[in-house]
Amino acid sequence: MIISVIIPCRNEVNFIEECINAIYSNKFPNTYELSVVIVDGMSEDGTREKIQELIYKYPNLYLVNNVLQLTPFAFNLGVKFKNADFYQIVGVRQILDSNYLMKCISIFKNKSEVWCVGGLVKNVYVNKTGEIISKAMSTSFGMGLGNFRTILTSTYTDTVGTPMYPSWVFEKIGYFDEELIRNQDDDFNFRVTQAGGKIWFESGISLKYYVRGDFKGLFKQFFQYGYWKVFVNKKHRAVTTIRQLVPPLFVLYLFSLPFAFIINNLVGLLLSSGLIFYILLACVFAFKKSIGIKEFFGIFKVFPILHFSYGLGYLQGLIHFIILGKKPSNKQKSLSR
Repeated sequence: MIISVIIPCRNEVNFIEECINAIYSNKFPNTYELSVVIVDGMSEDGTREKIQELIYKYPNLYLVNNVLQLTPFAFNLGVKFKNADFYQIVGVRQILDSNYLMKCISIFKNKSEVWCVGGLVKNVYVNKTGEIISKAMSTSFGMGLGNFRTILTSTYTDTVGTPMYPSWVFEKIGYFDEELIRNQDDDFNFRVTQAGGKIWFESGISLKYYVRGDFKGLFKQFFQYGYWKVFVNKKHRAVTTIRQLVPPLFVLYLFSLPFAFIINNLVGLLLSSGLIFYILLACVFAFKKSIGIKEFFGIFKVFPILHFSYGLGYLQGLIHFIILGKKPSNKQKSLSR
């Protein structure tokens, strides 16, 4: 039985060694073979040199070049590099627990309807901004109901963050869509469910994730999520999740408020009650997650960044892909992290 772990990577010299060490700390029966494939986007910060050092330390550790430097190409290069029975995708900043891989495999053996398994994310912060962002994103108000980042009990879901797939899933539905610079994992998992498979979130396994701490990068990241989500919707001719519609509707609501006051002050005041309710909810969720007044305002600030950026990106995607029938913008193909 062969397990292949695929790691998309670019300029992650500070995290690559811990990520690899954690993978090789996983325990297997003698009948299992572990292969680790690092698909590197031509790193320039010393990551490649560190990988070469690790190759001498660990058997079956491979370095594959991703000259296009984009995530979906990294996923596909990793899957195609080596024939395996199971493929586990891991980000460099994701540090697996020692039971992660075997627990995923045991779920596949016990639940024949499951085509994808992922575990609980435990956030670690590189700075205070990262901690604030993480706390906001761990709430249902920040990320929406049913998002894997807010689930705490084992259940079926629509996507997971660090997935394992049996090899036959790729035979049934193909590989990751290389047109999708963002949301390629959401697209792939939607195709899993469309083909009759189920996705399982397992709270009994977990991983440590080093959260990036940058408000500007967060805005761009979620703008791209919204923008590329429309491209996925157009591809499948379906809205993949209901919660994705809330941020663009919220942005449209905000844009409409000034016009409501132009029409009639009373109408404007009545419509403003929705914004007041939003602020109150933001206060409640920020209060629950914060320690101290400074952290409260920090978490409160993250909520509109998440919602407005995603909603604005979604609306731009509607204009580009649905109304104008354009191809994806080159600007939105650049990575935000």
